[in-house]
Amino acid sequence: MGAWPTAAPTRAPYRSRFWRTLWTNAIVAPKTTLGFMRIDFVLGEIFVIPLTQMVFFVFVVAFSYAGASASEIAEQISYVAIGNAVATVAYASIFSVCQTTDSEKQLGTMEHLLVSPANRTALYFGRGFVPILISIGSVTMGLVYAVLFFGVTVAPGSELVIAVSVTLTAFSMVGFGLLLGGVALYLRTSIVLGNIFLFIGLLVSGVNFPISSLPYPVQVASYAFPLTWGVAAIRSAIGGTGLAGMEVLWLGLALSGLAAYGLSIALWGTFEHRAMTTGSIARF
Repeated sequence: MGAWPTAAPTRAPYRSRFWRTLWTNAIVAPKTTLGFMRIDFVLGEIFVIPLTQMVFFVFVVAFSYAGASASEIAEQISYVAIGNAVATVAYASIFSVCQTTDSEKQLGTMEHLLVSPANRTALYFGRGFVPILISIGSVTMGLVYAVLFFGVTVAPGSELVIAVSVTLTAFSMVGFGLLLGGVALYLRTSIVLGNIFLFIGLLVSGVNFPISSLPYPVQVASYAFPLTWGVAAIRSAIGGTGLAGMEVLWLGLALSGLAAYGLSIALWGTFEHRAMTTGSIARF
């Protein structure tokens, strides 16, 4: 008598590995949803935008302080040059990351992405890998321009502290961009949202004038933005503050970035539900 036939074992649903999904998405995204980041765009973000933005605000300072002493003008130009060098991080970290949501909806892949078995967190964080690198490049070139053209003096031996500050700023700002990208899921386009927070950063983050000149409630609110901590950290590093004096600024910068990453993941379900109920999940 033959043995009773046994049922074929059921296969567990496919779940891709976190790190494989993360790195694959980091490599593929620049060719698909980050396809607008062609090499000419990338080079423009790194080499052209920092210089043009800094020149504009330096001219504003030069005209505003036309009757001041040469030393005061030089001091203000240095202040504005450093602030805008750091502020250029917003172009890659906010615009590029936000626009991945627009690209997914425009290409008609958003619905397929949301029902895929791939790890959602890995997909989300993978989109920020290339913008982090571009953000580091744009801020670095901005600081080089500040030294070469605008008279900024870097304290000797501060290179390591500056490098850590720039990297933390890029990391934190991309987290903020991912958070805004989730909000943009149920908006028609992320361009308006990106522009709003770009100019908010210029106004409240100590880029062109000290935070202390703002109303007190705005001063308090400004520290919710990673850019505020990034500008302060890089200014202090350029001024010669050593490792021992950077703990508070680095901690604030890291915590603001981690909070943005955490909120972006925690609220993604809310963003997704809102987008589905309004129909914006497939509208571009």
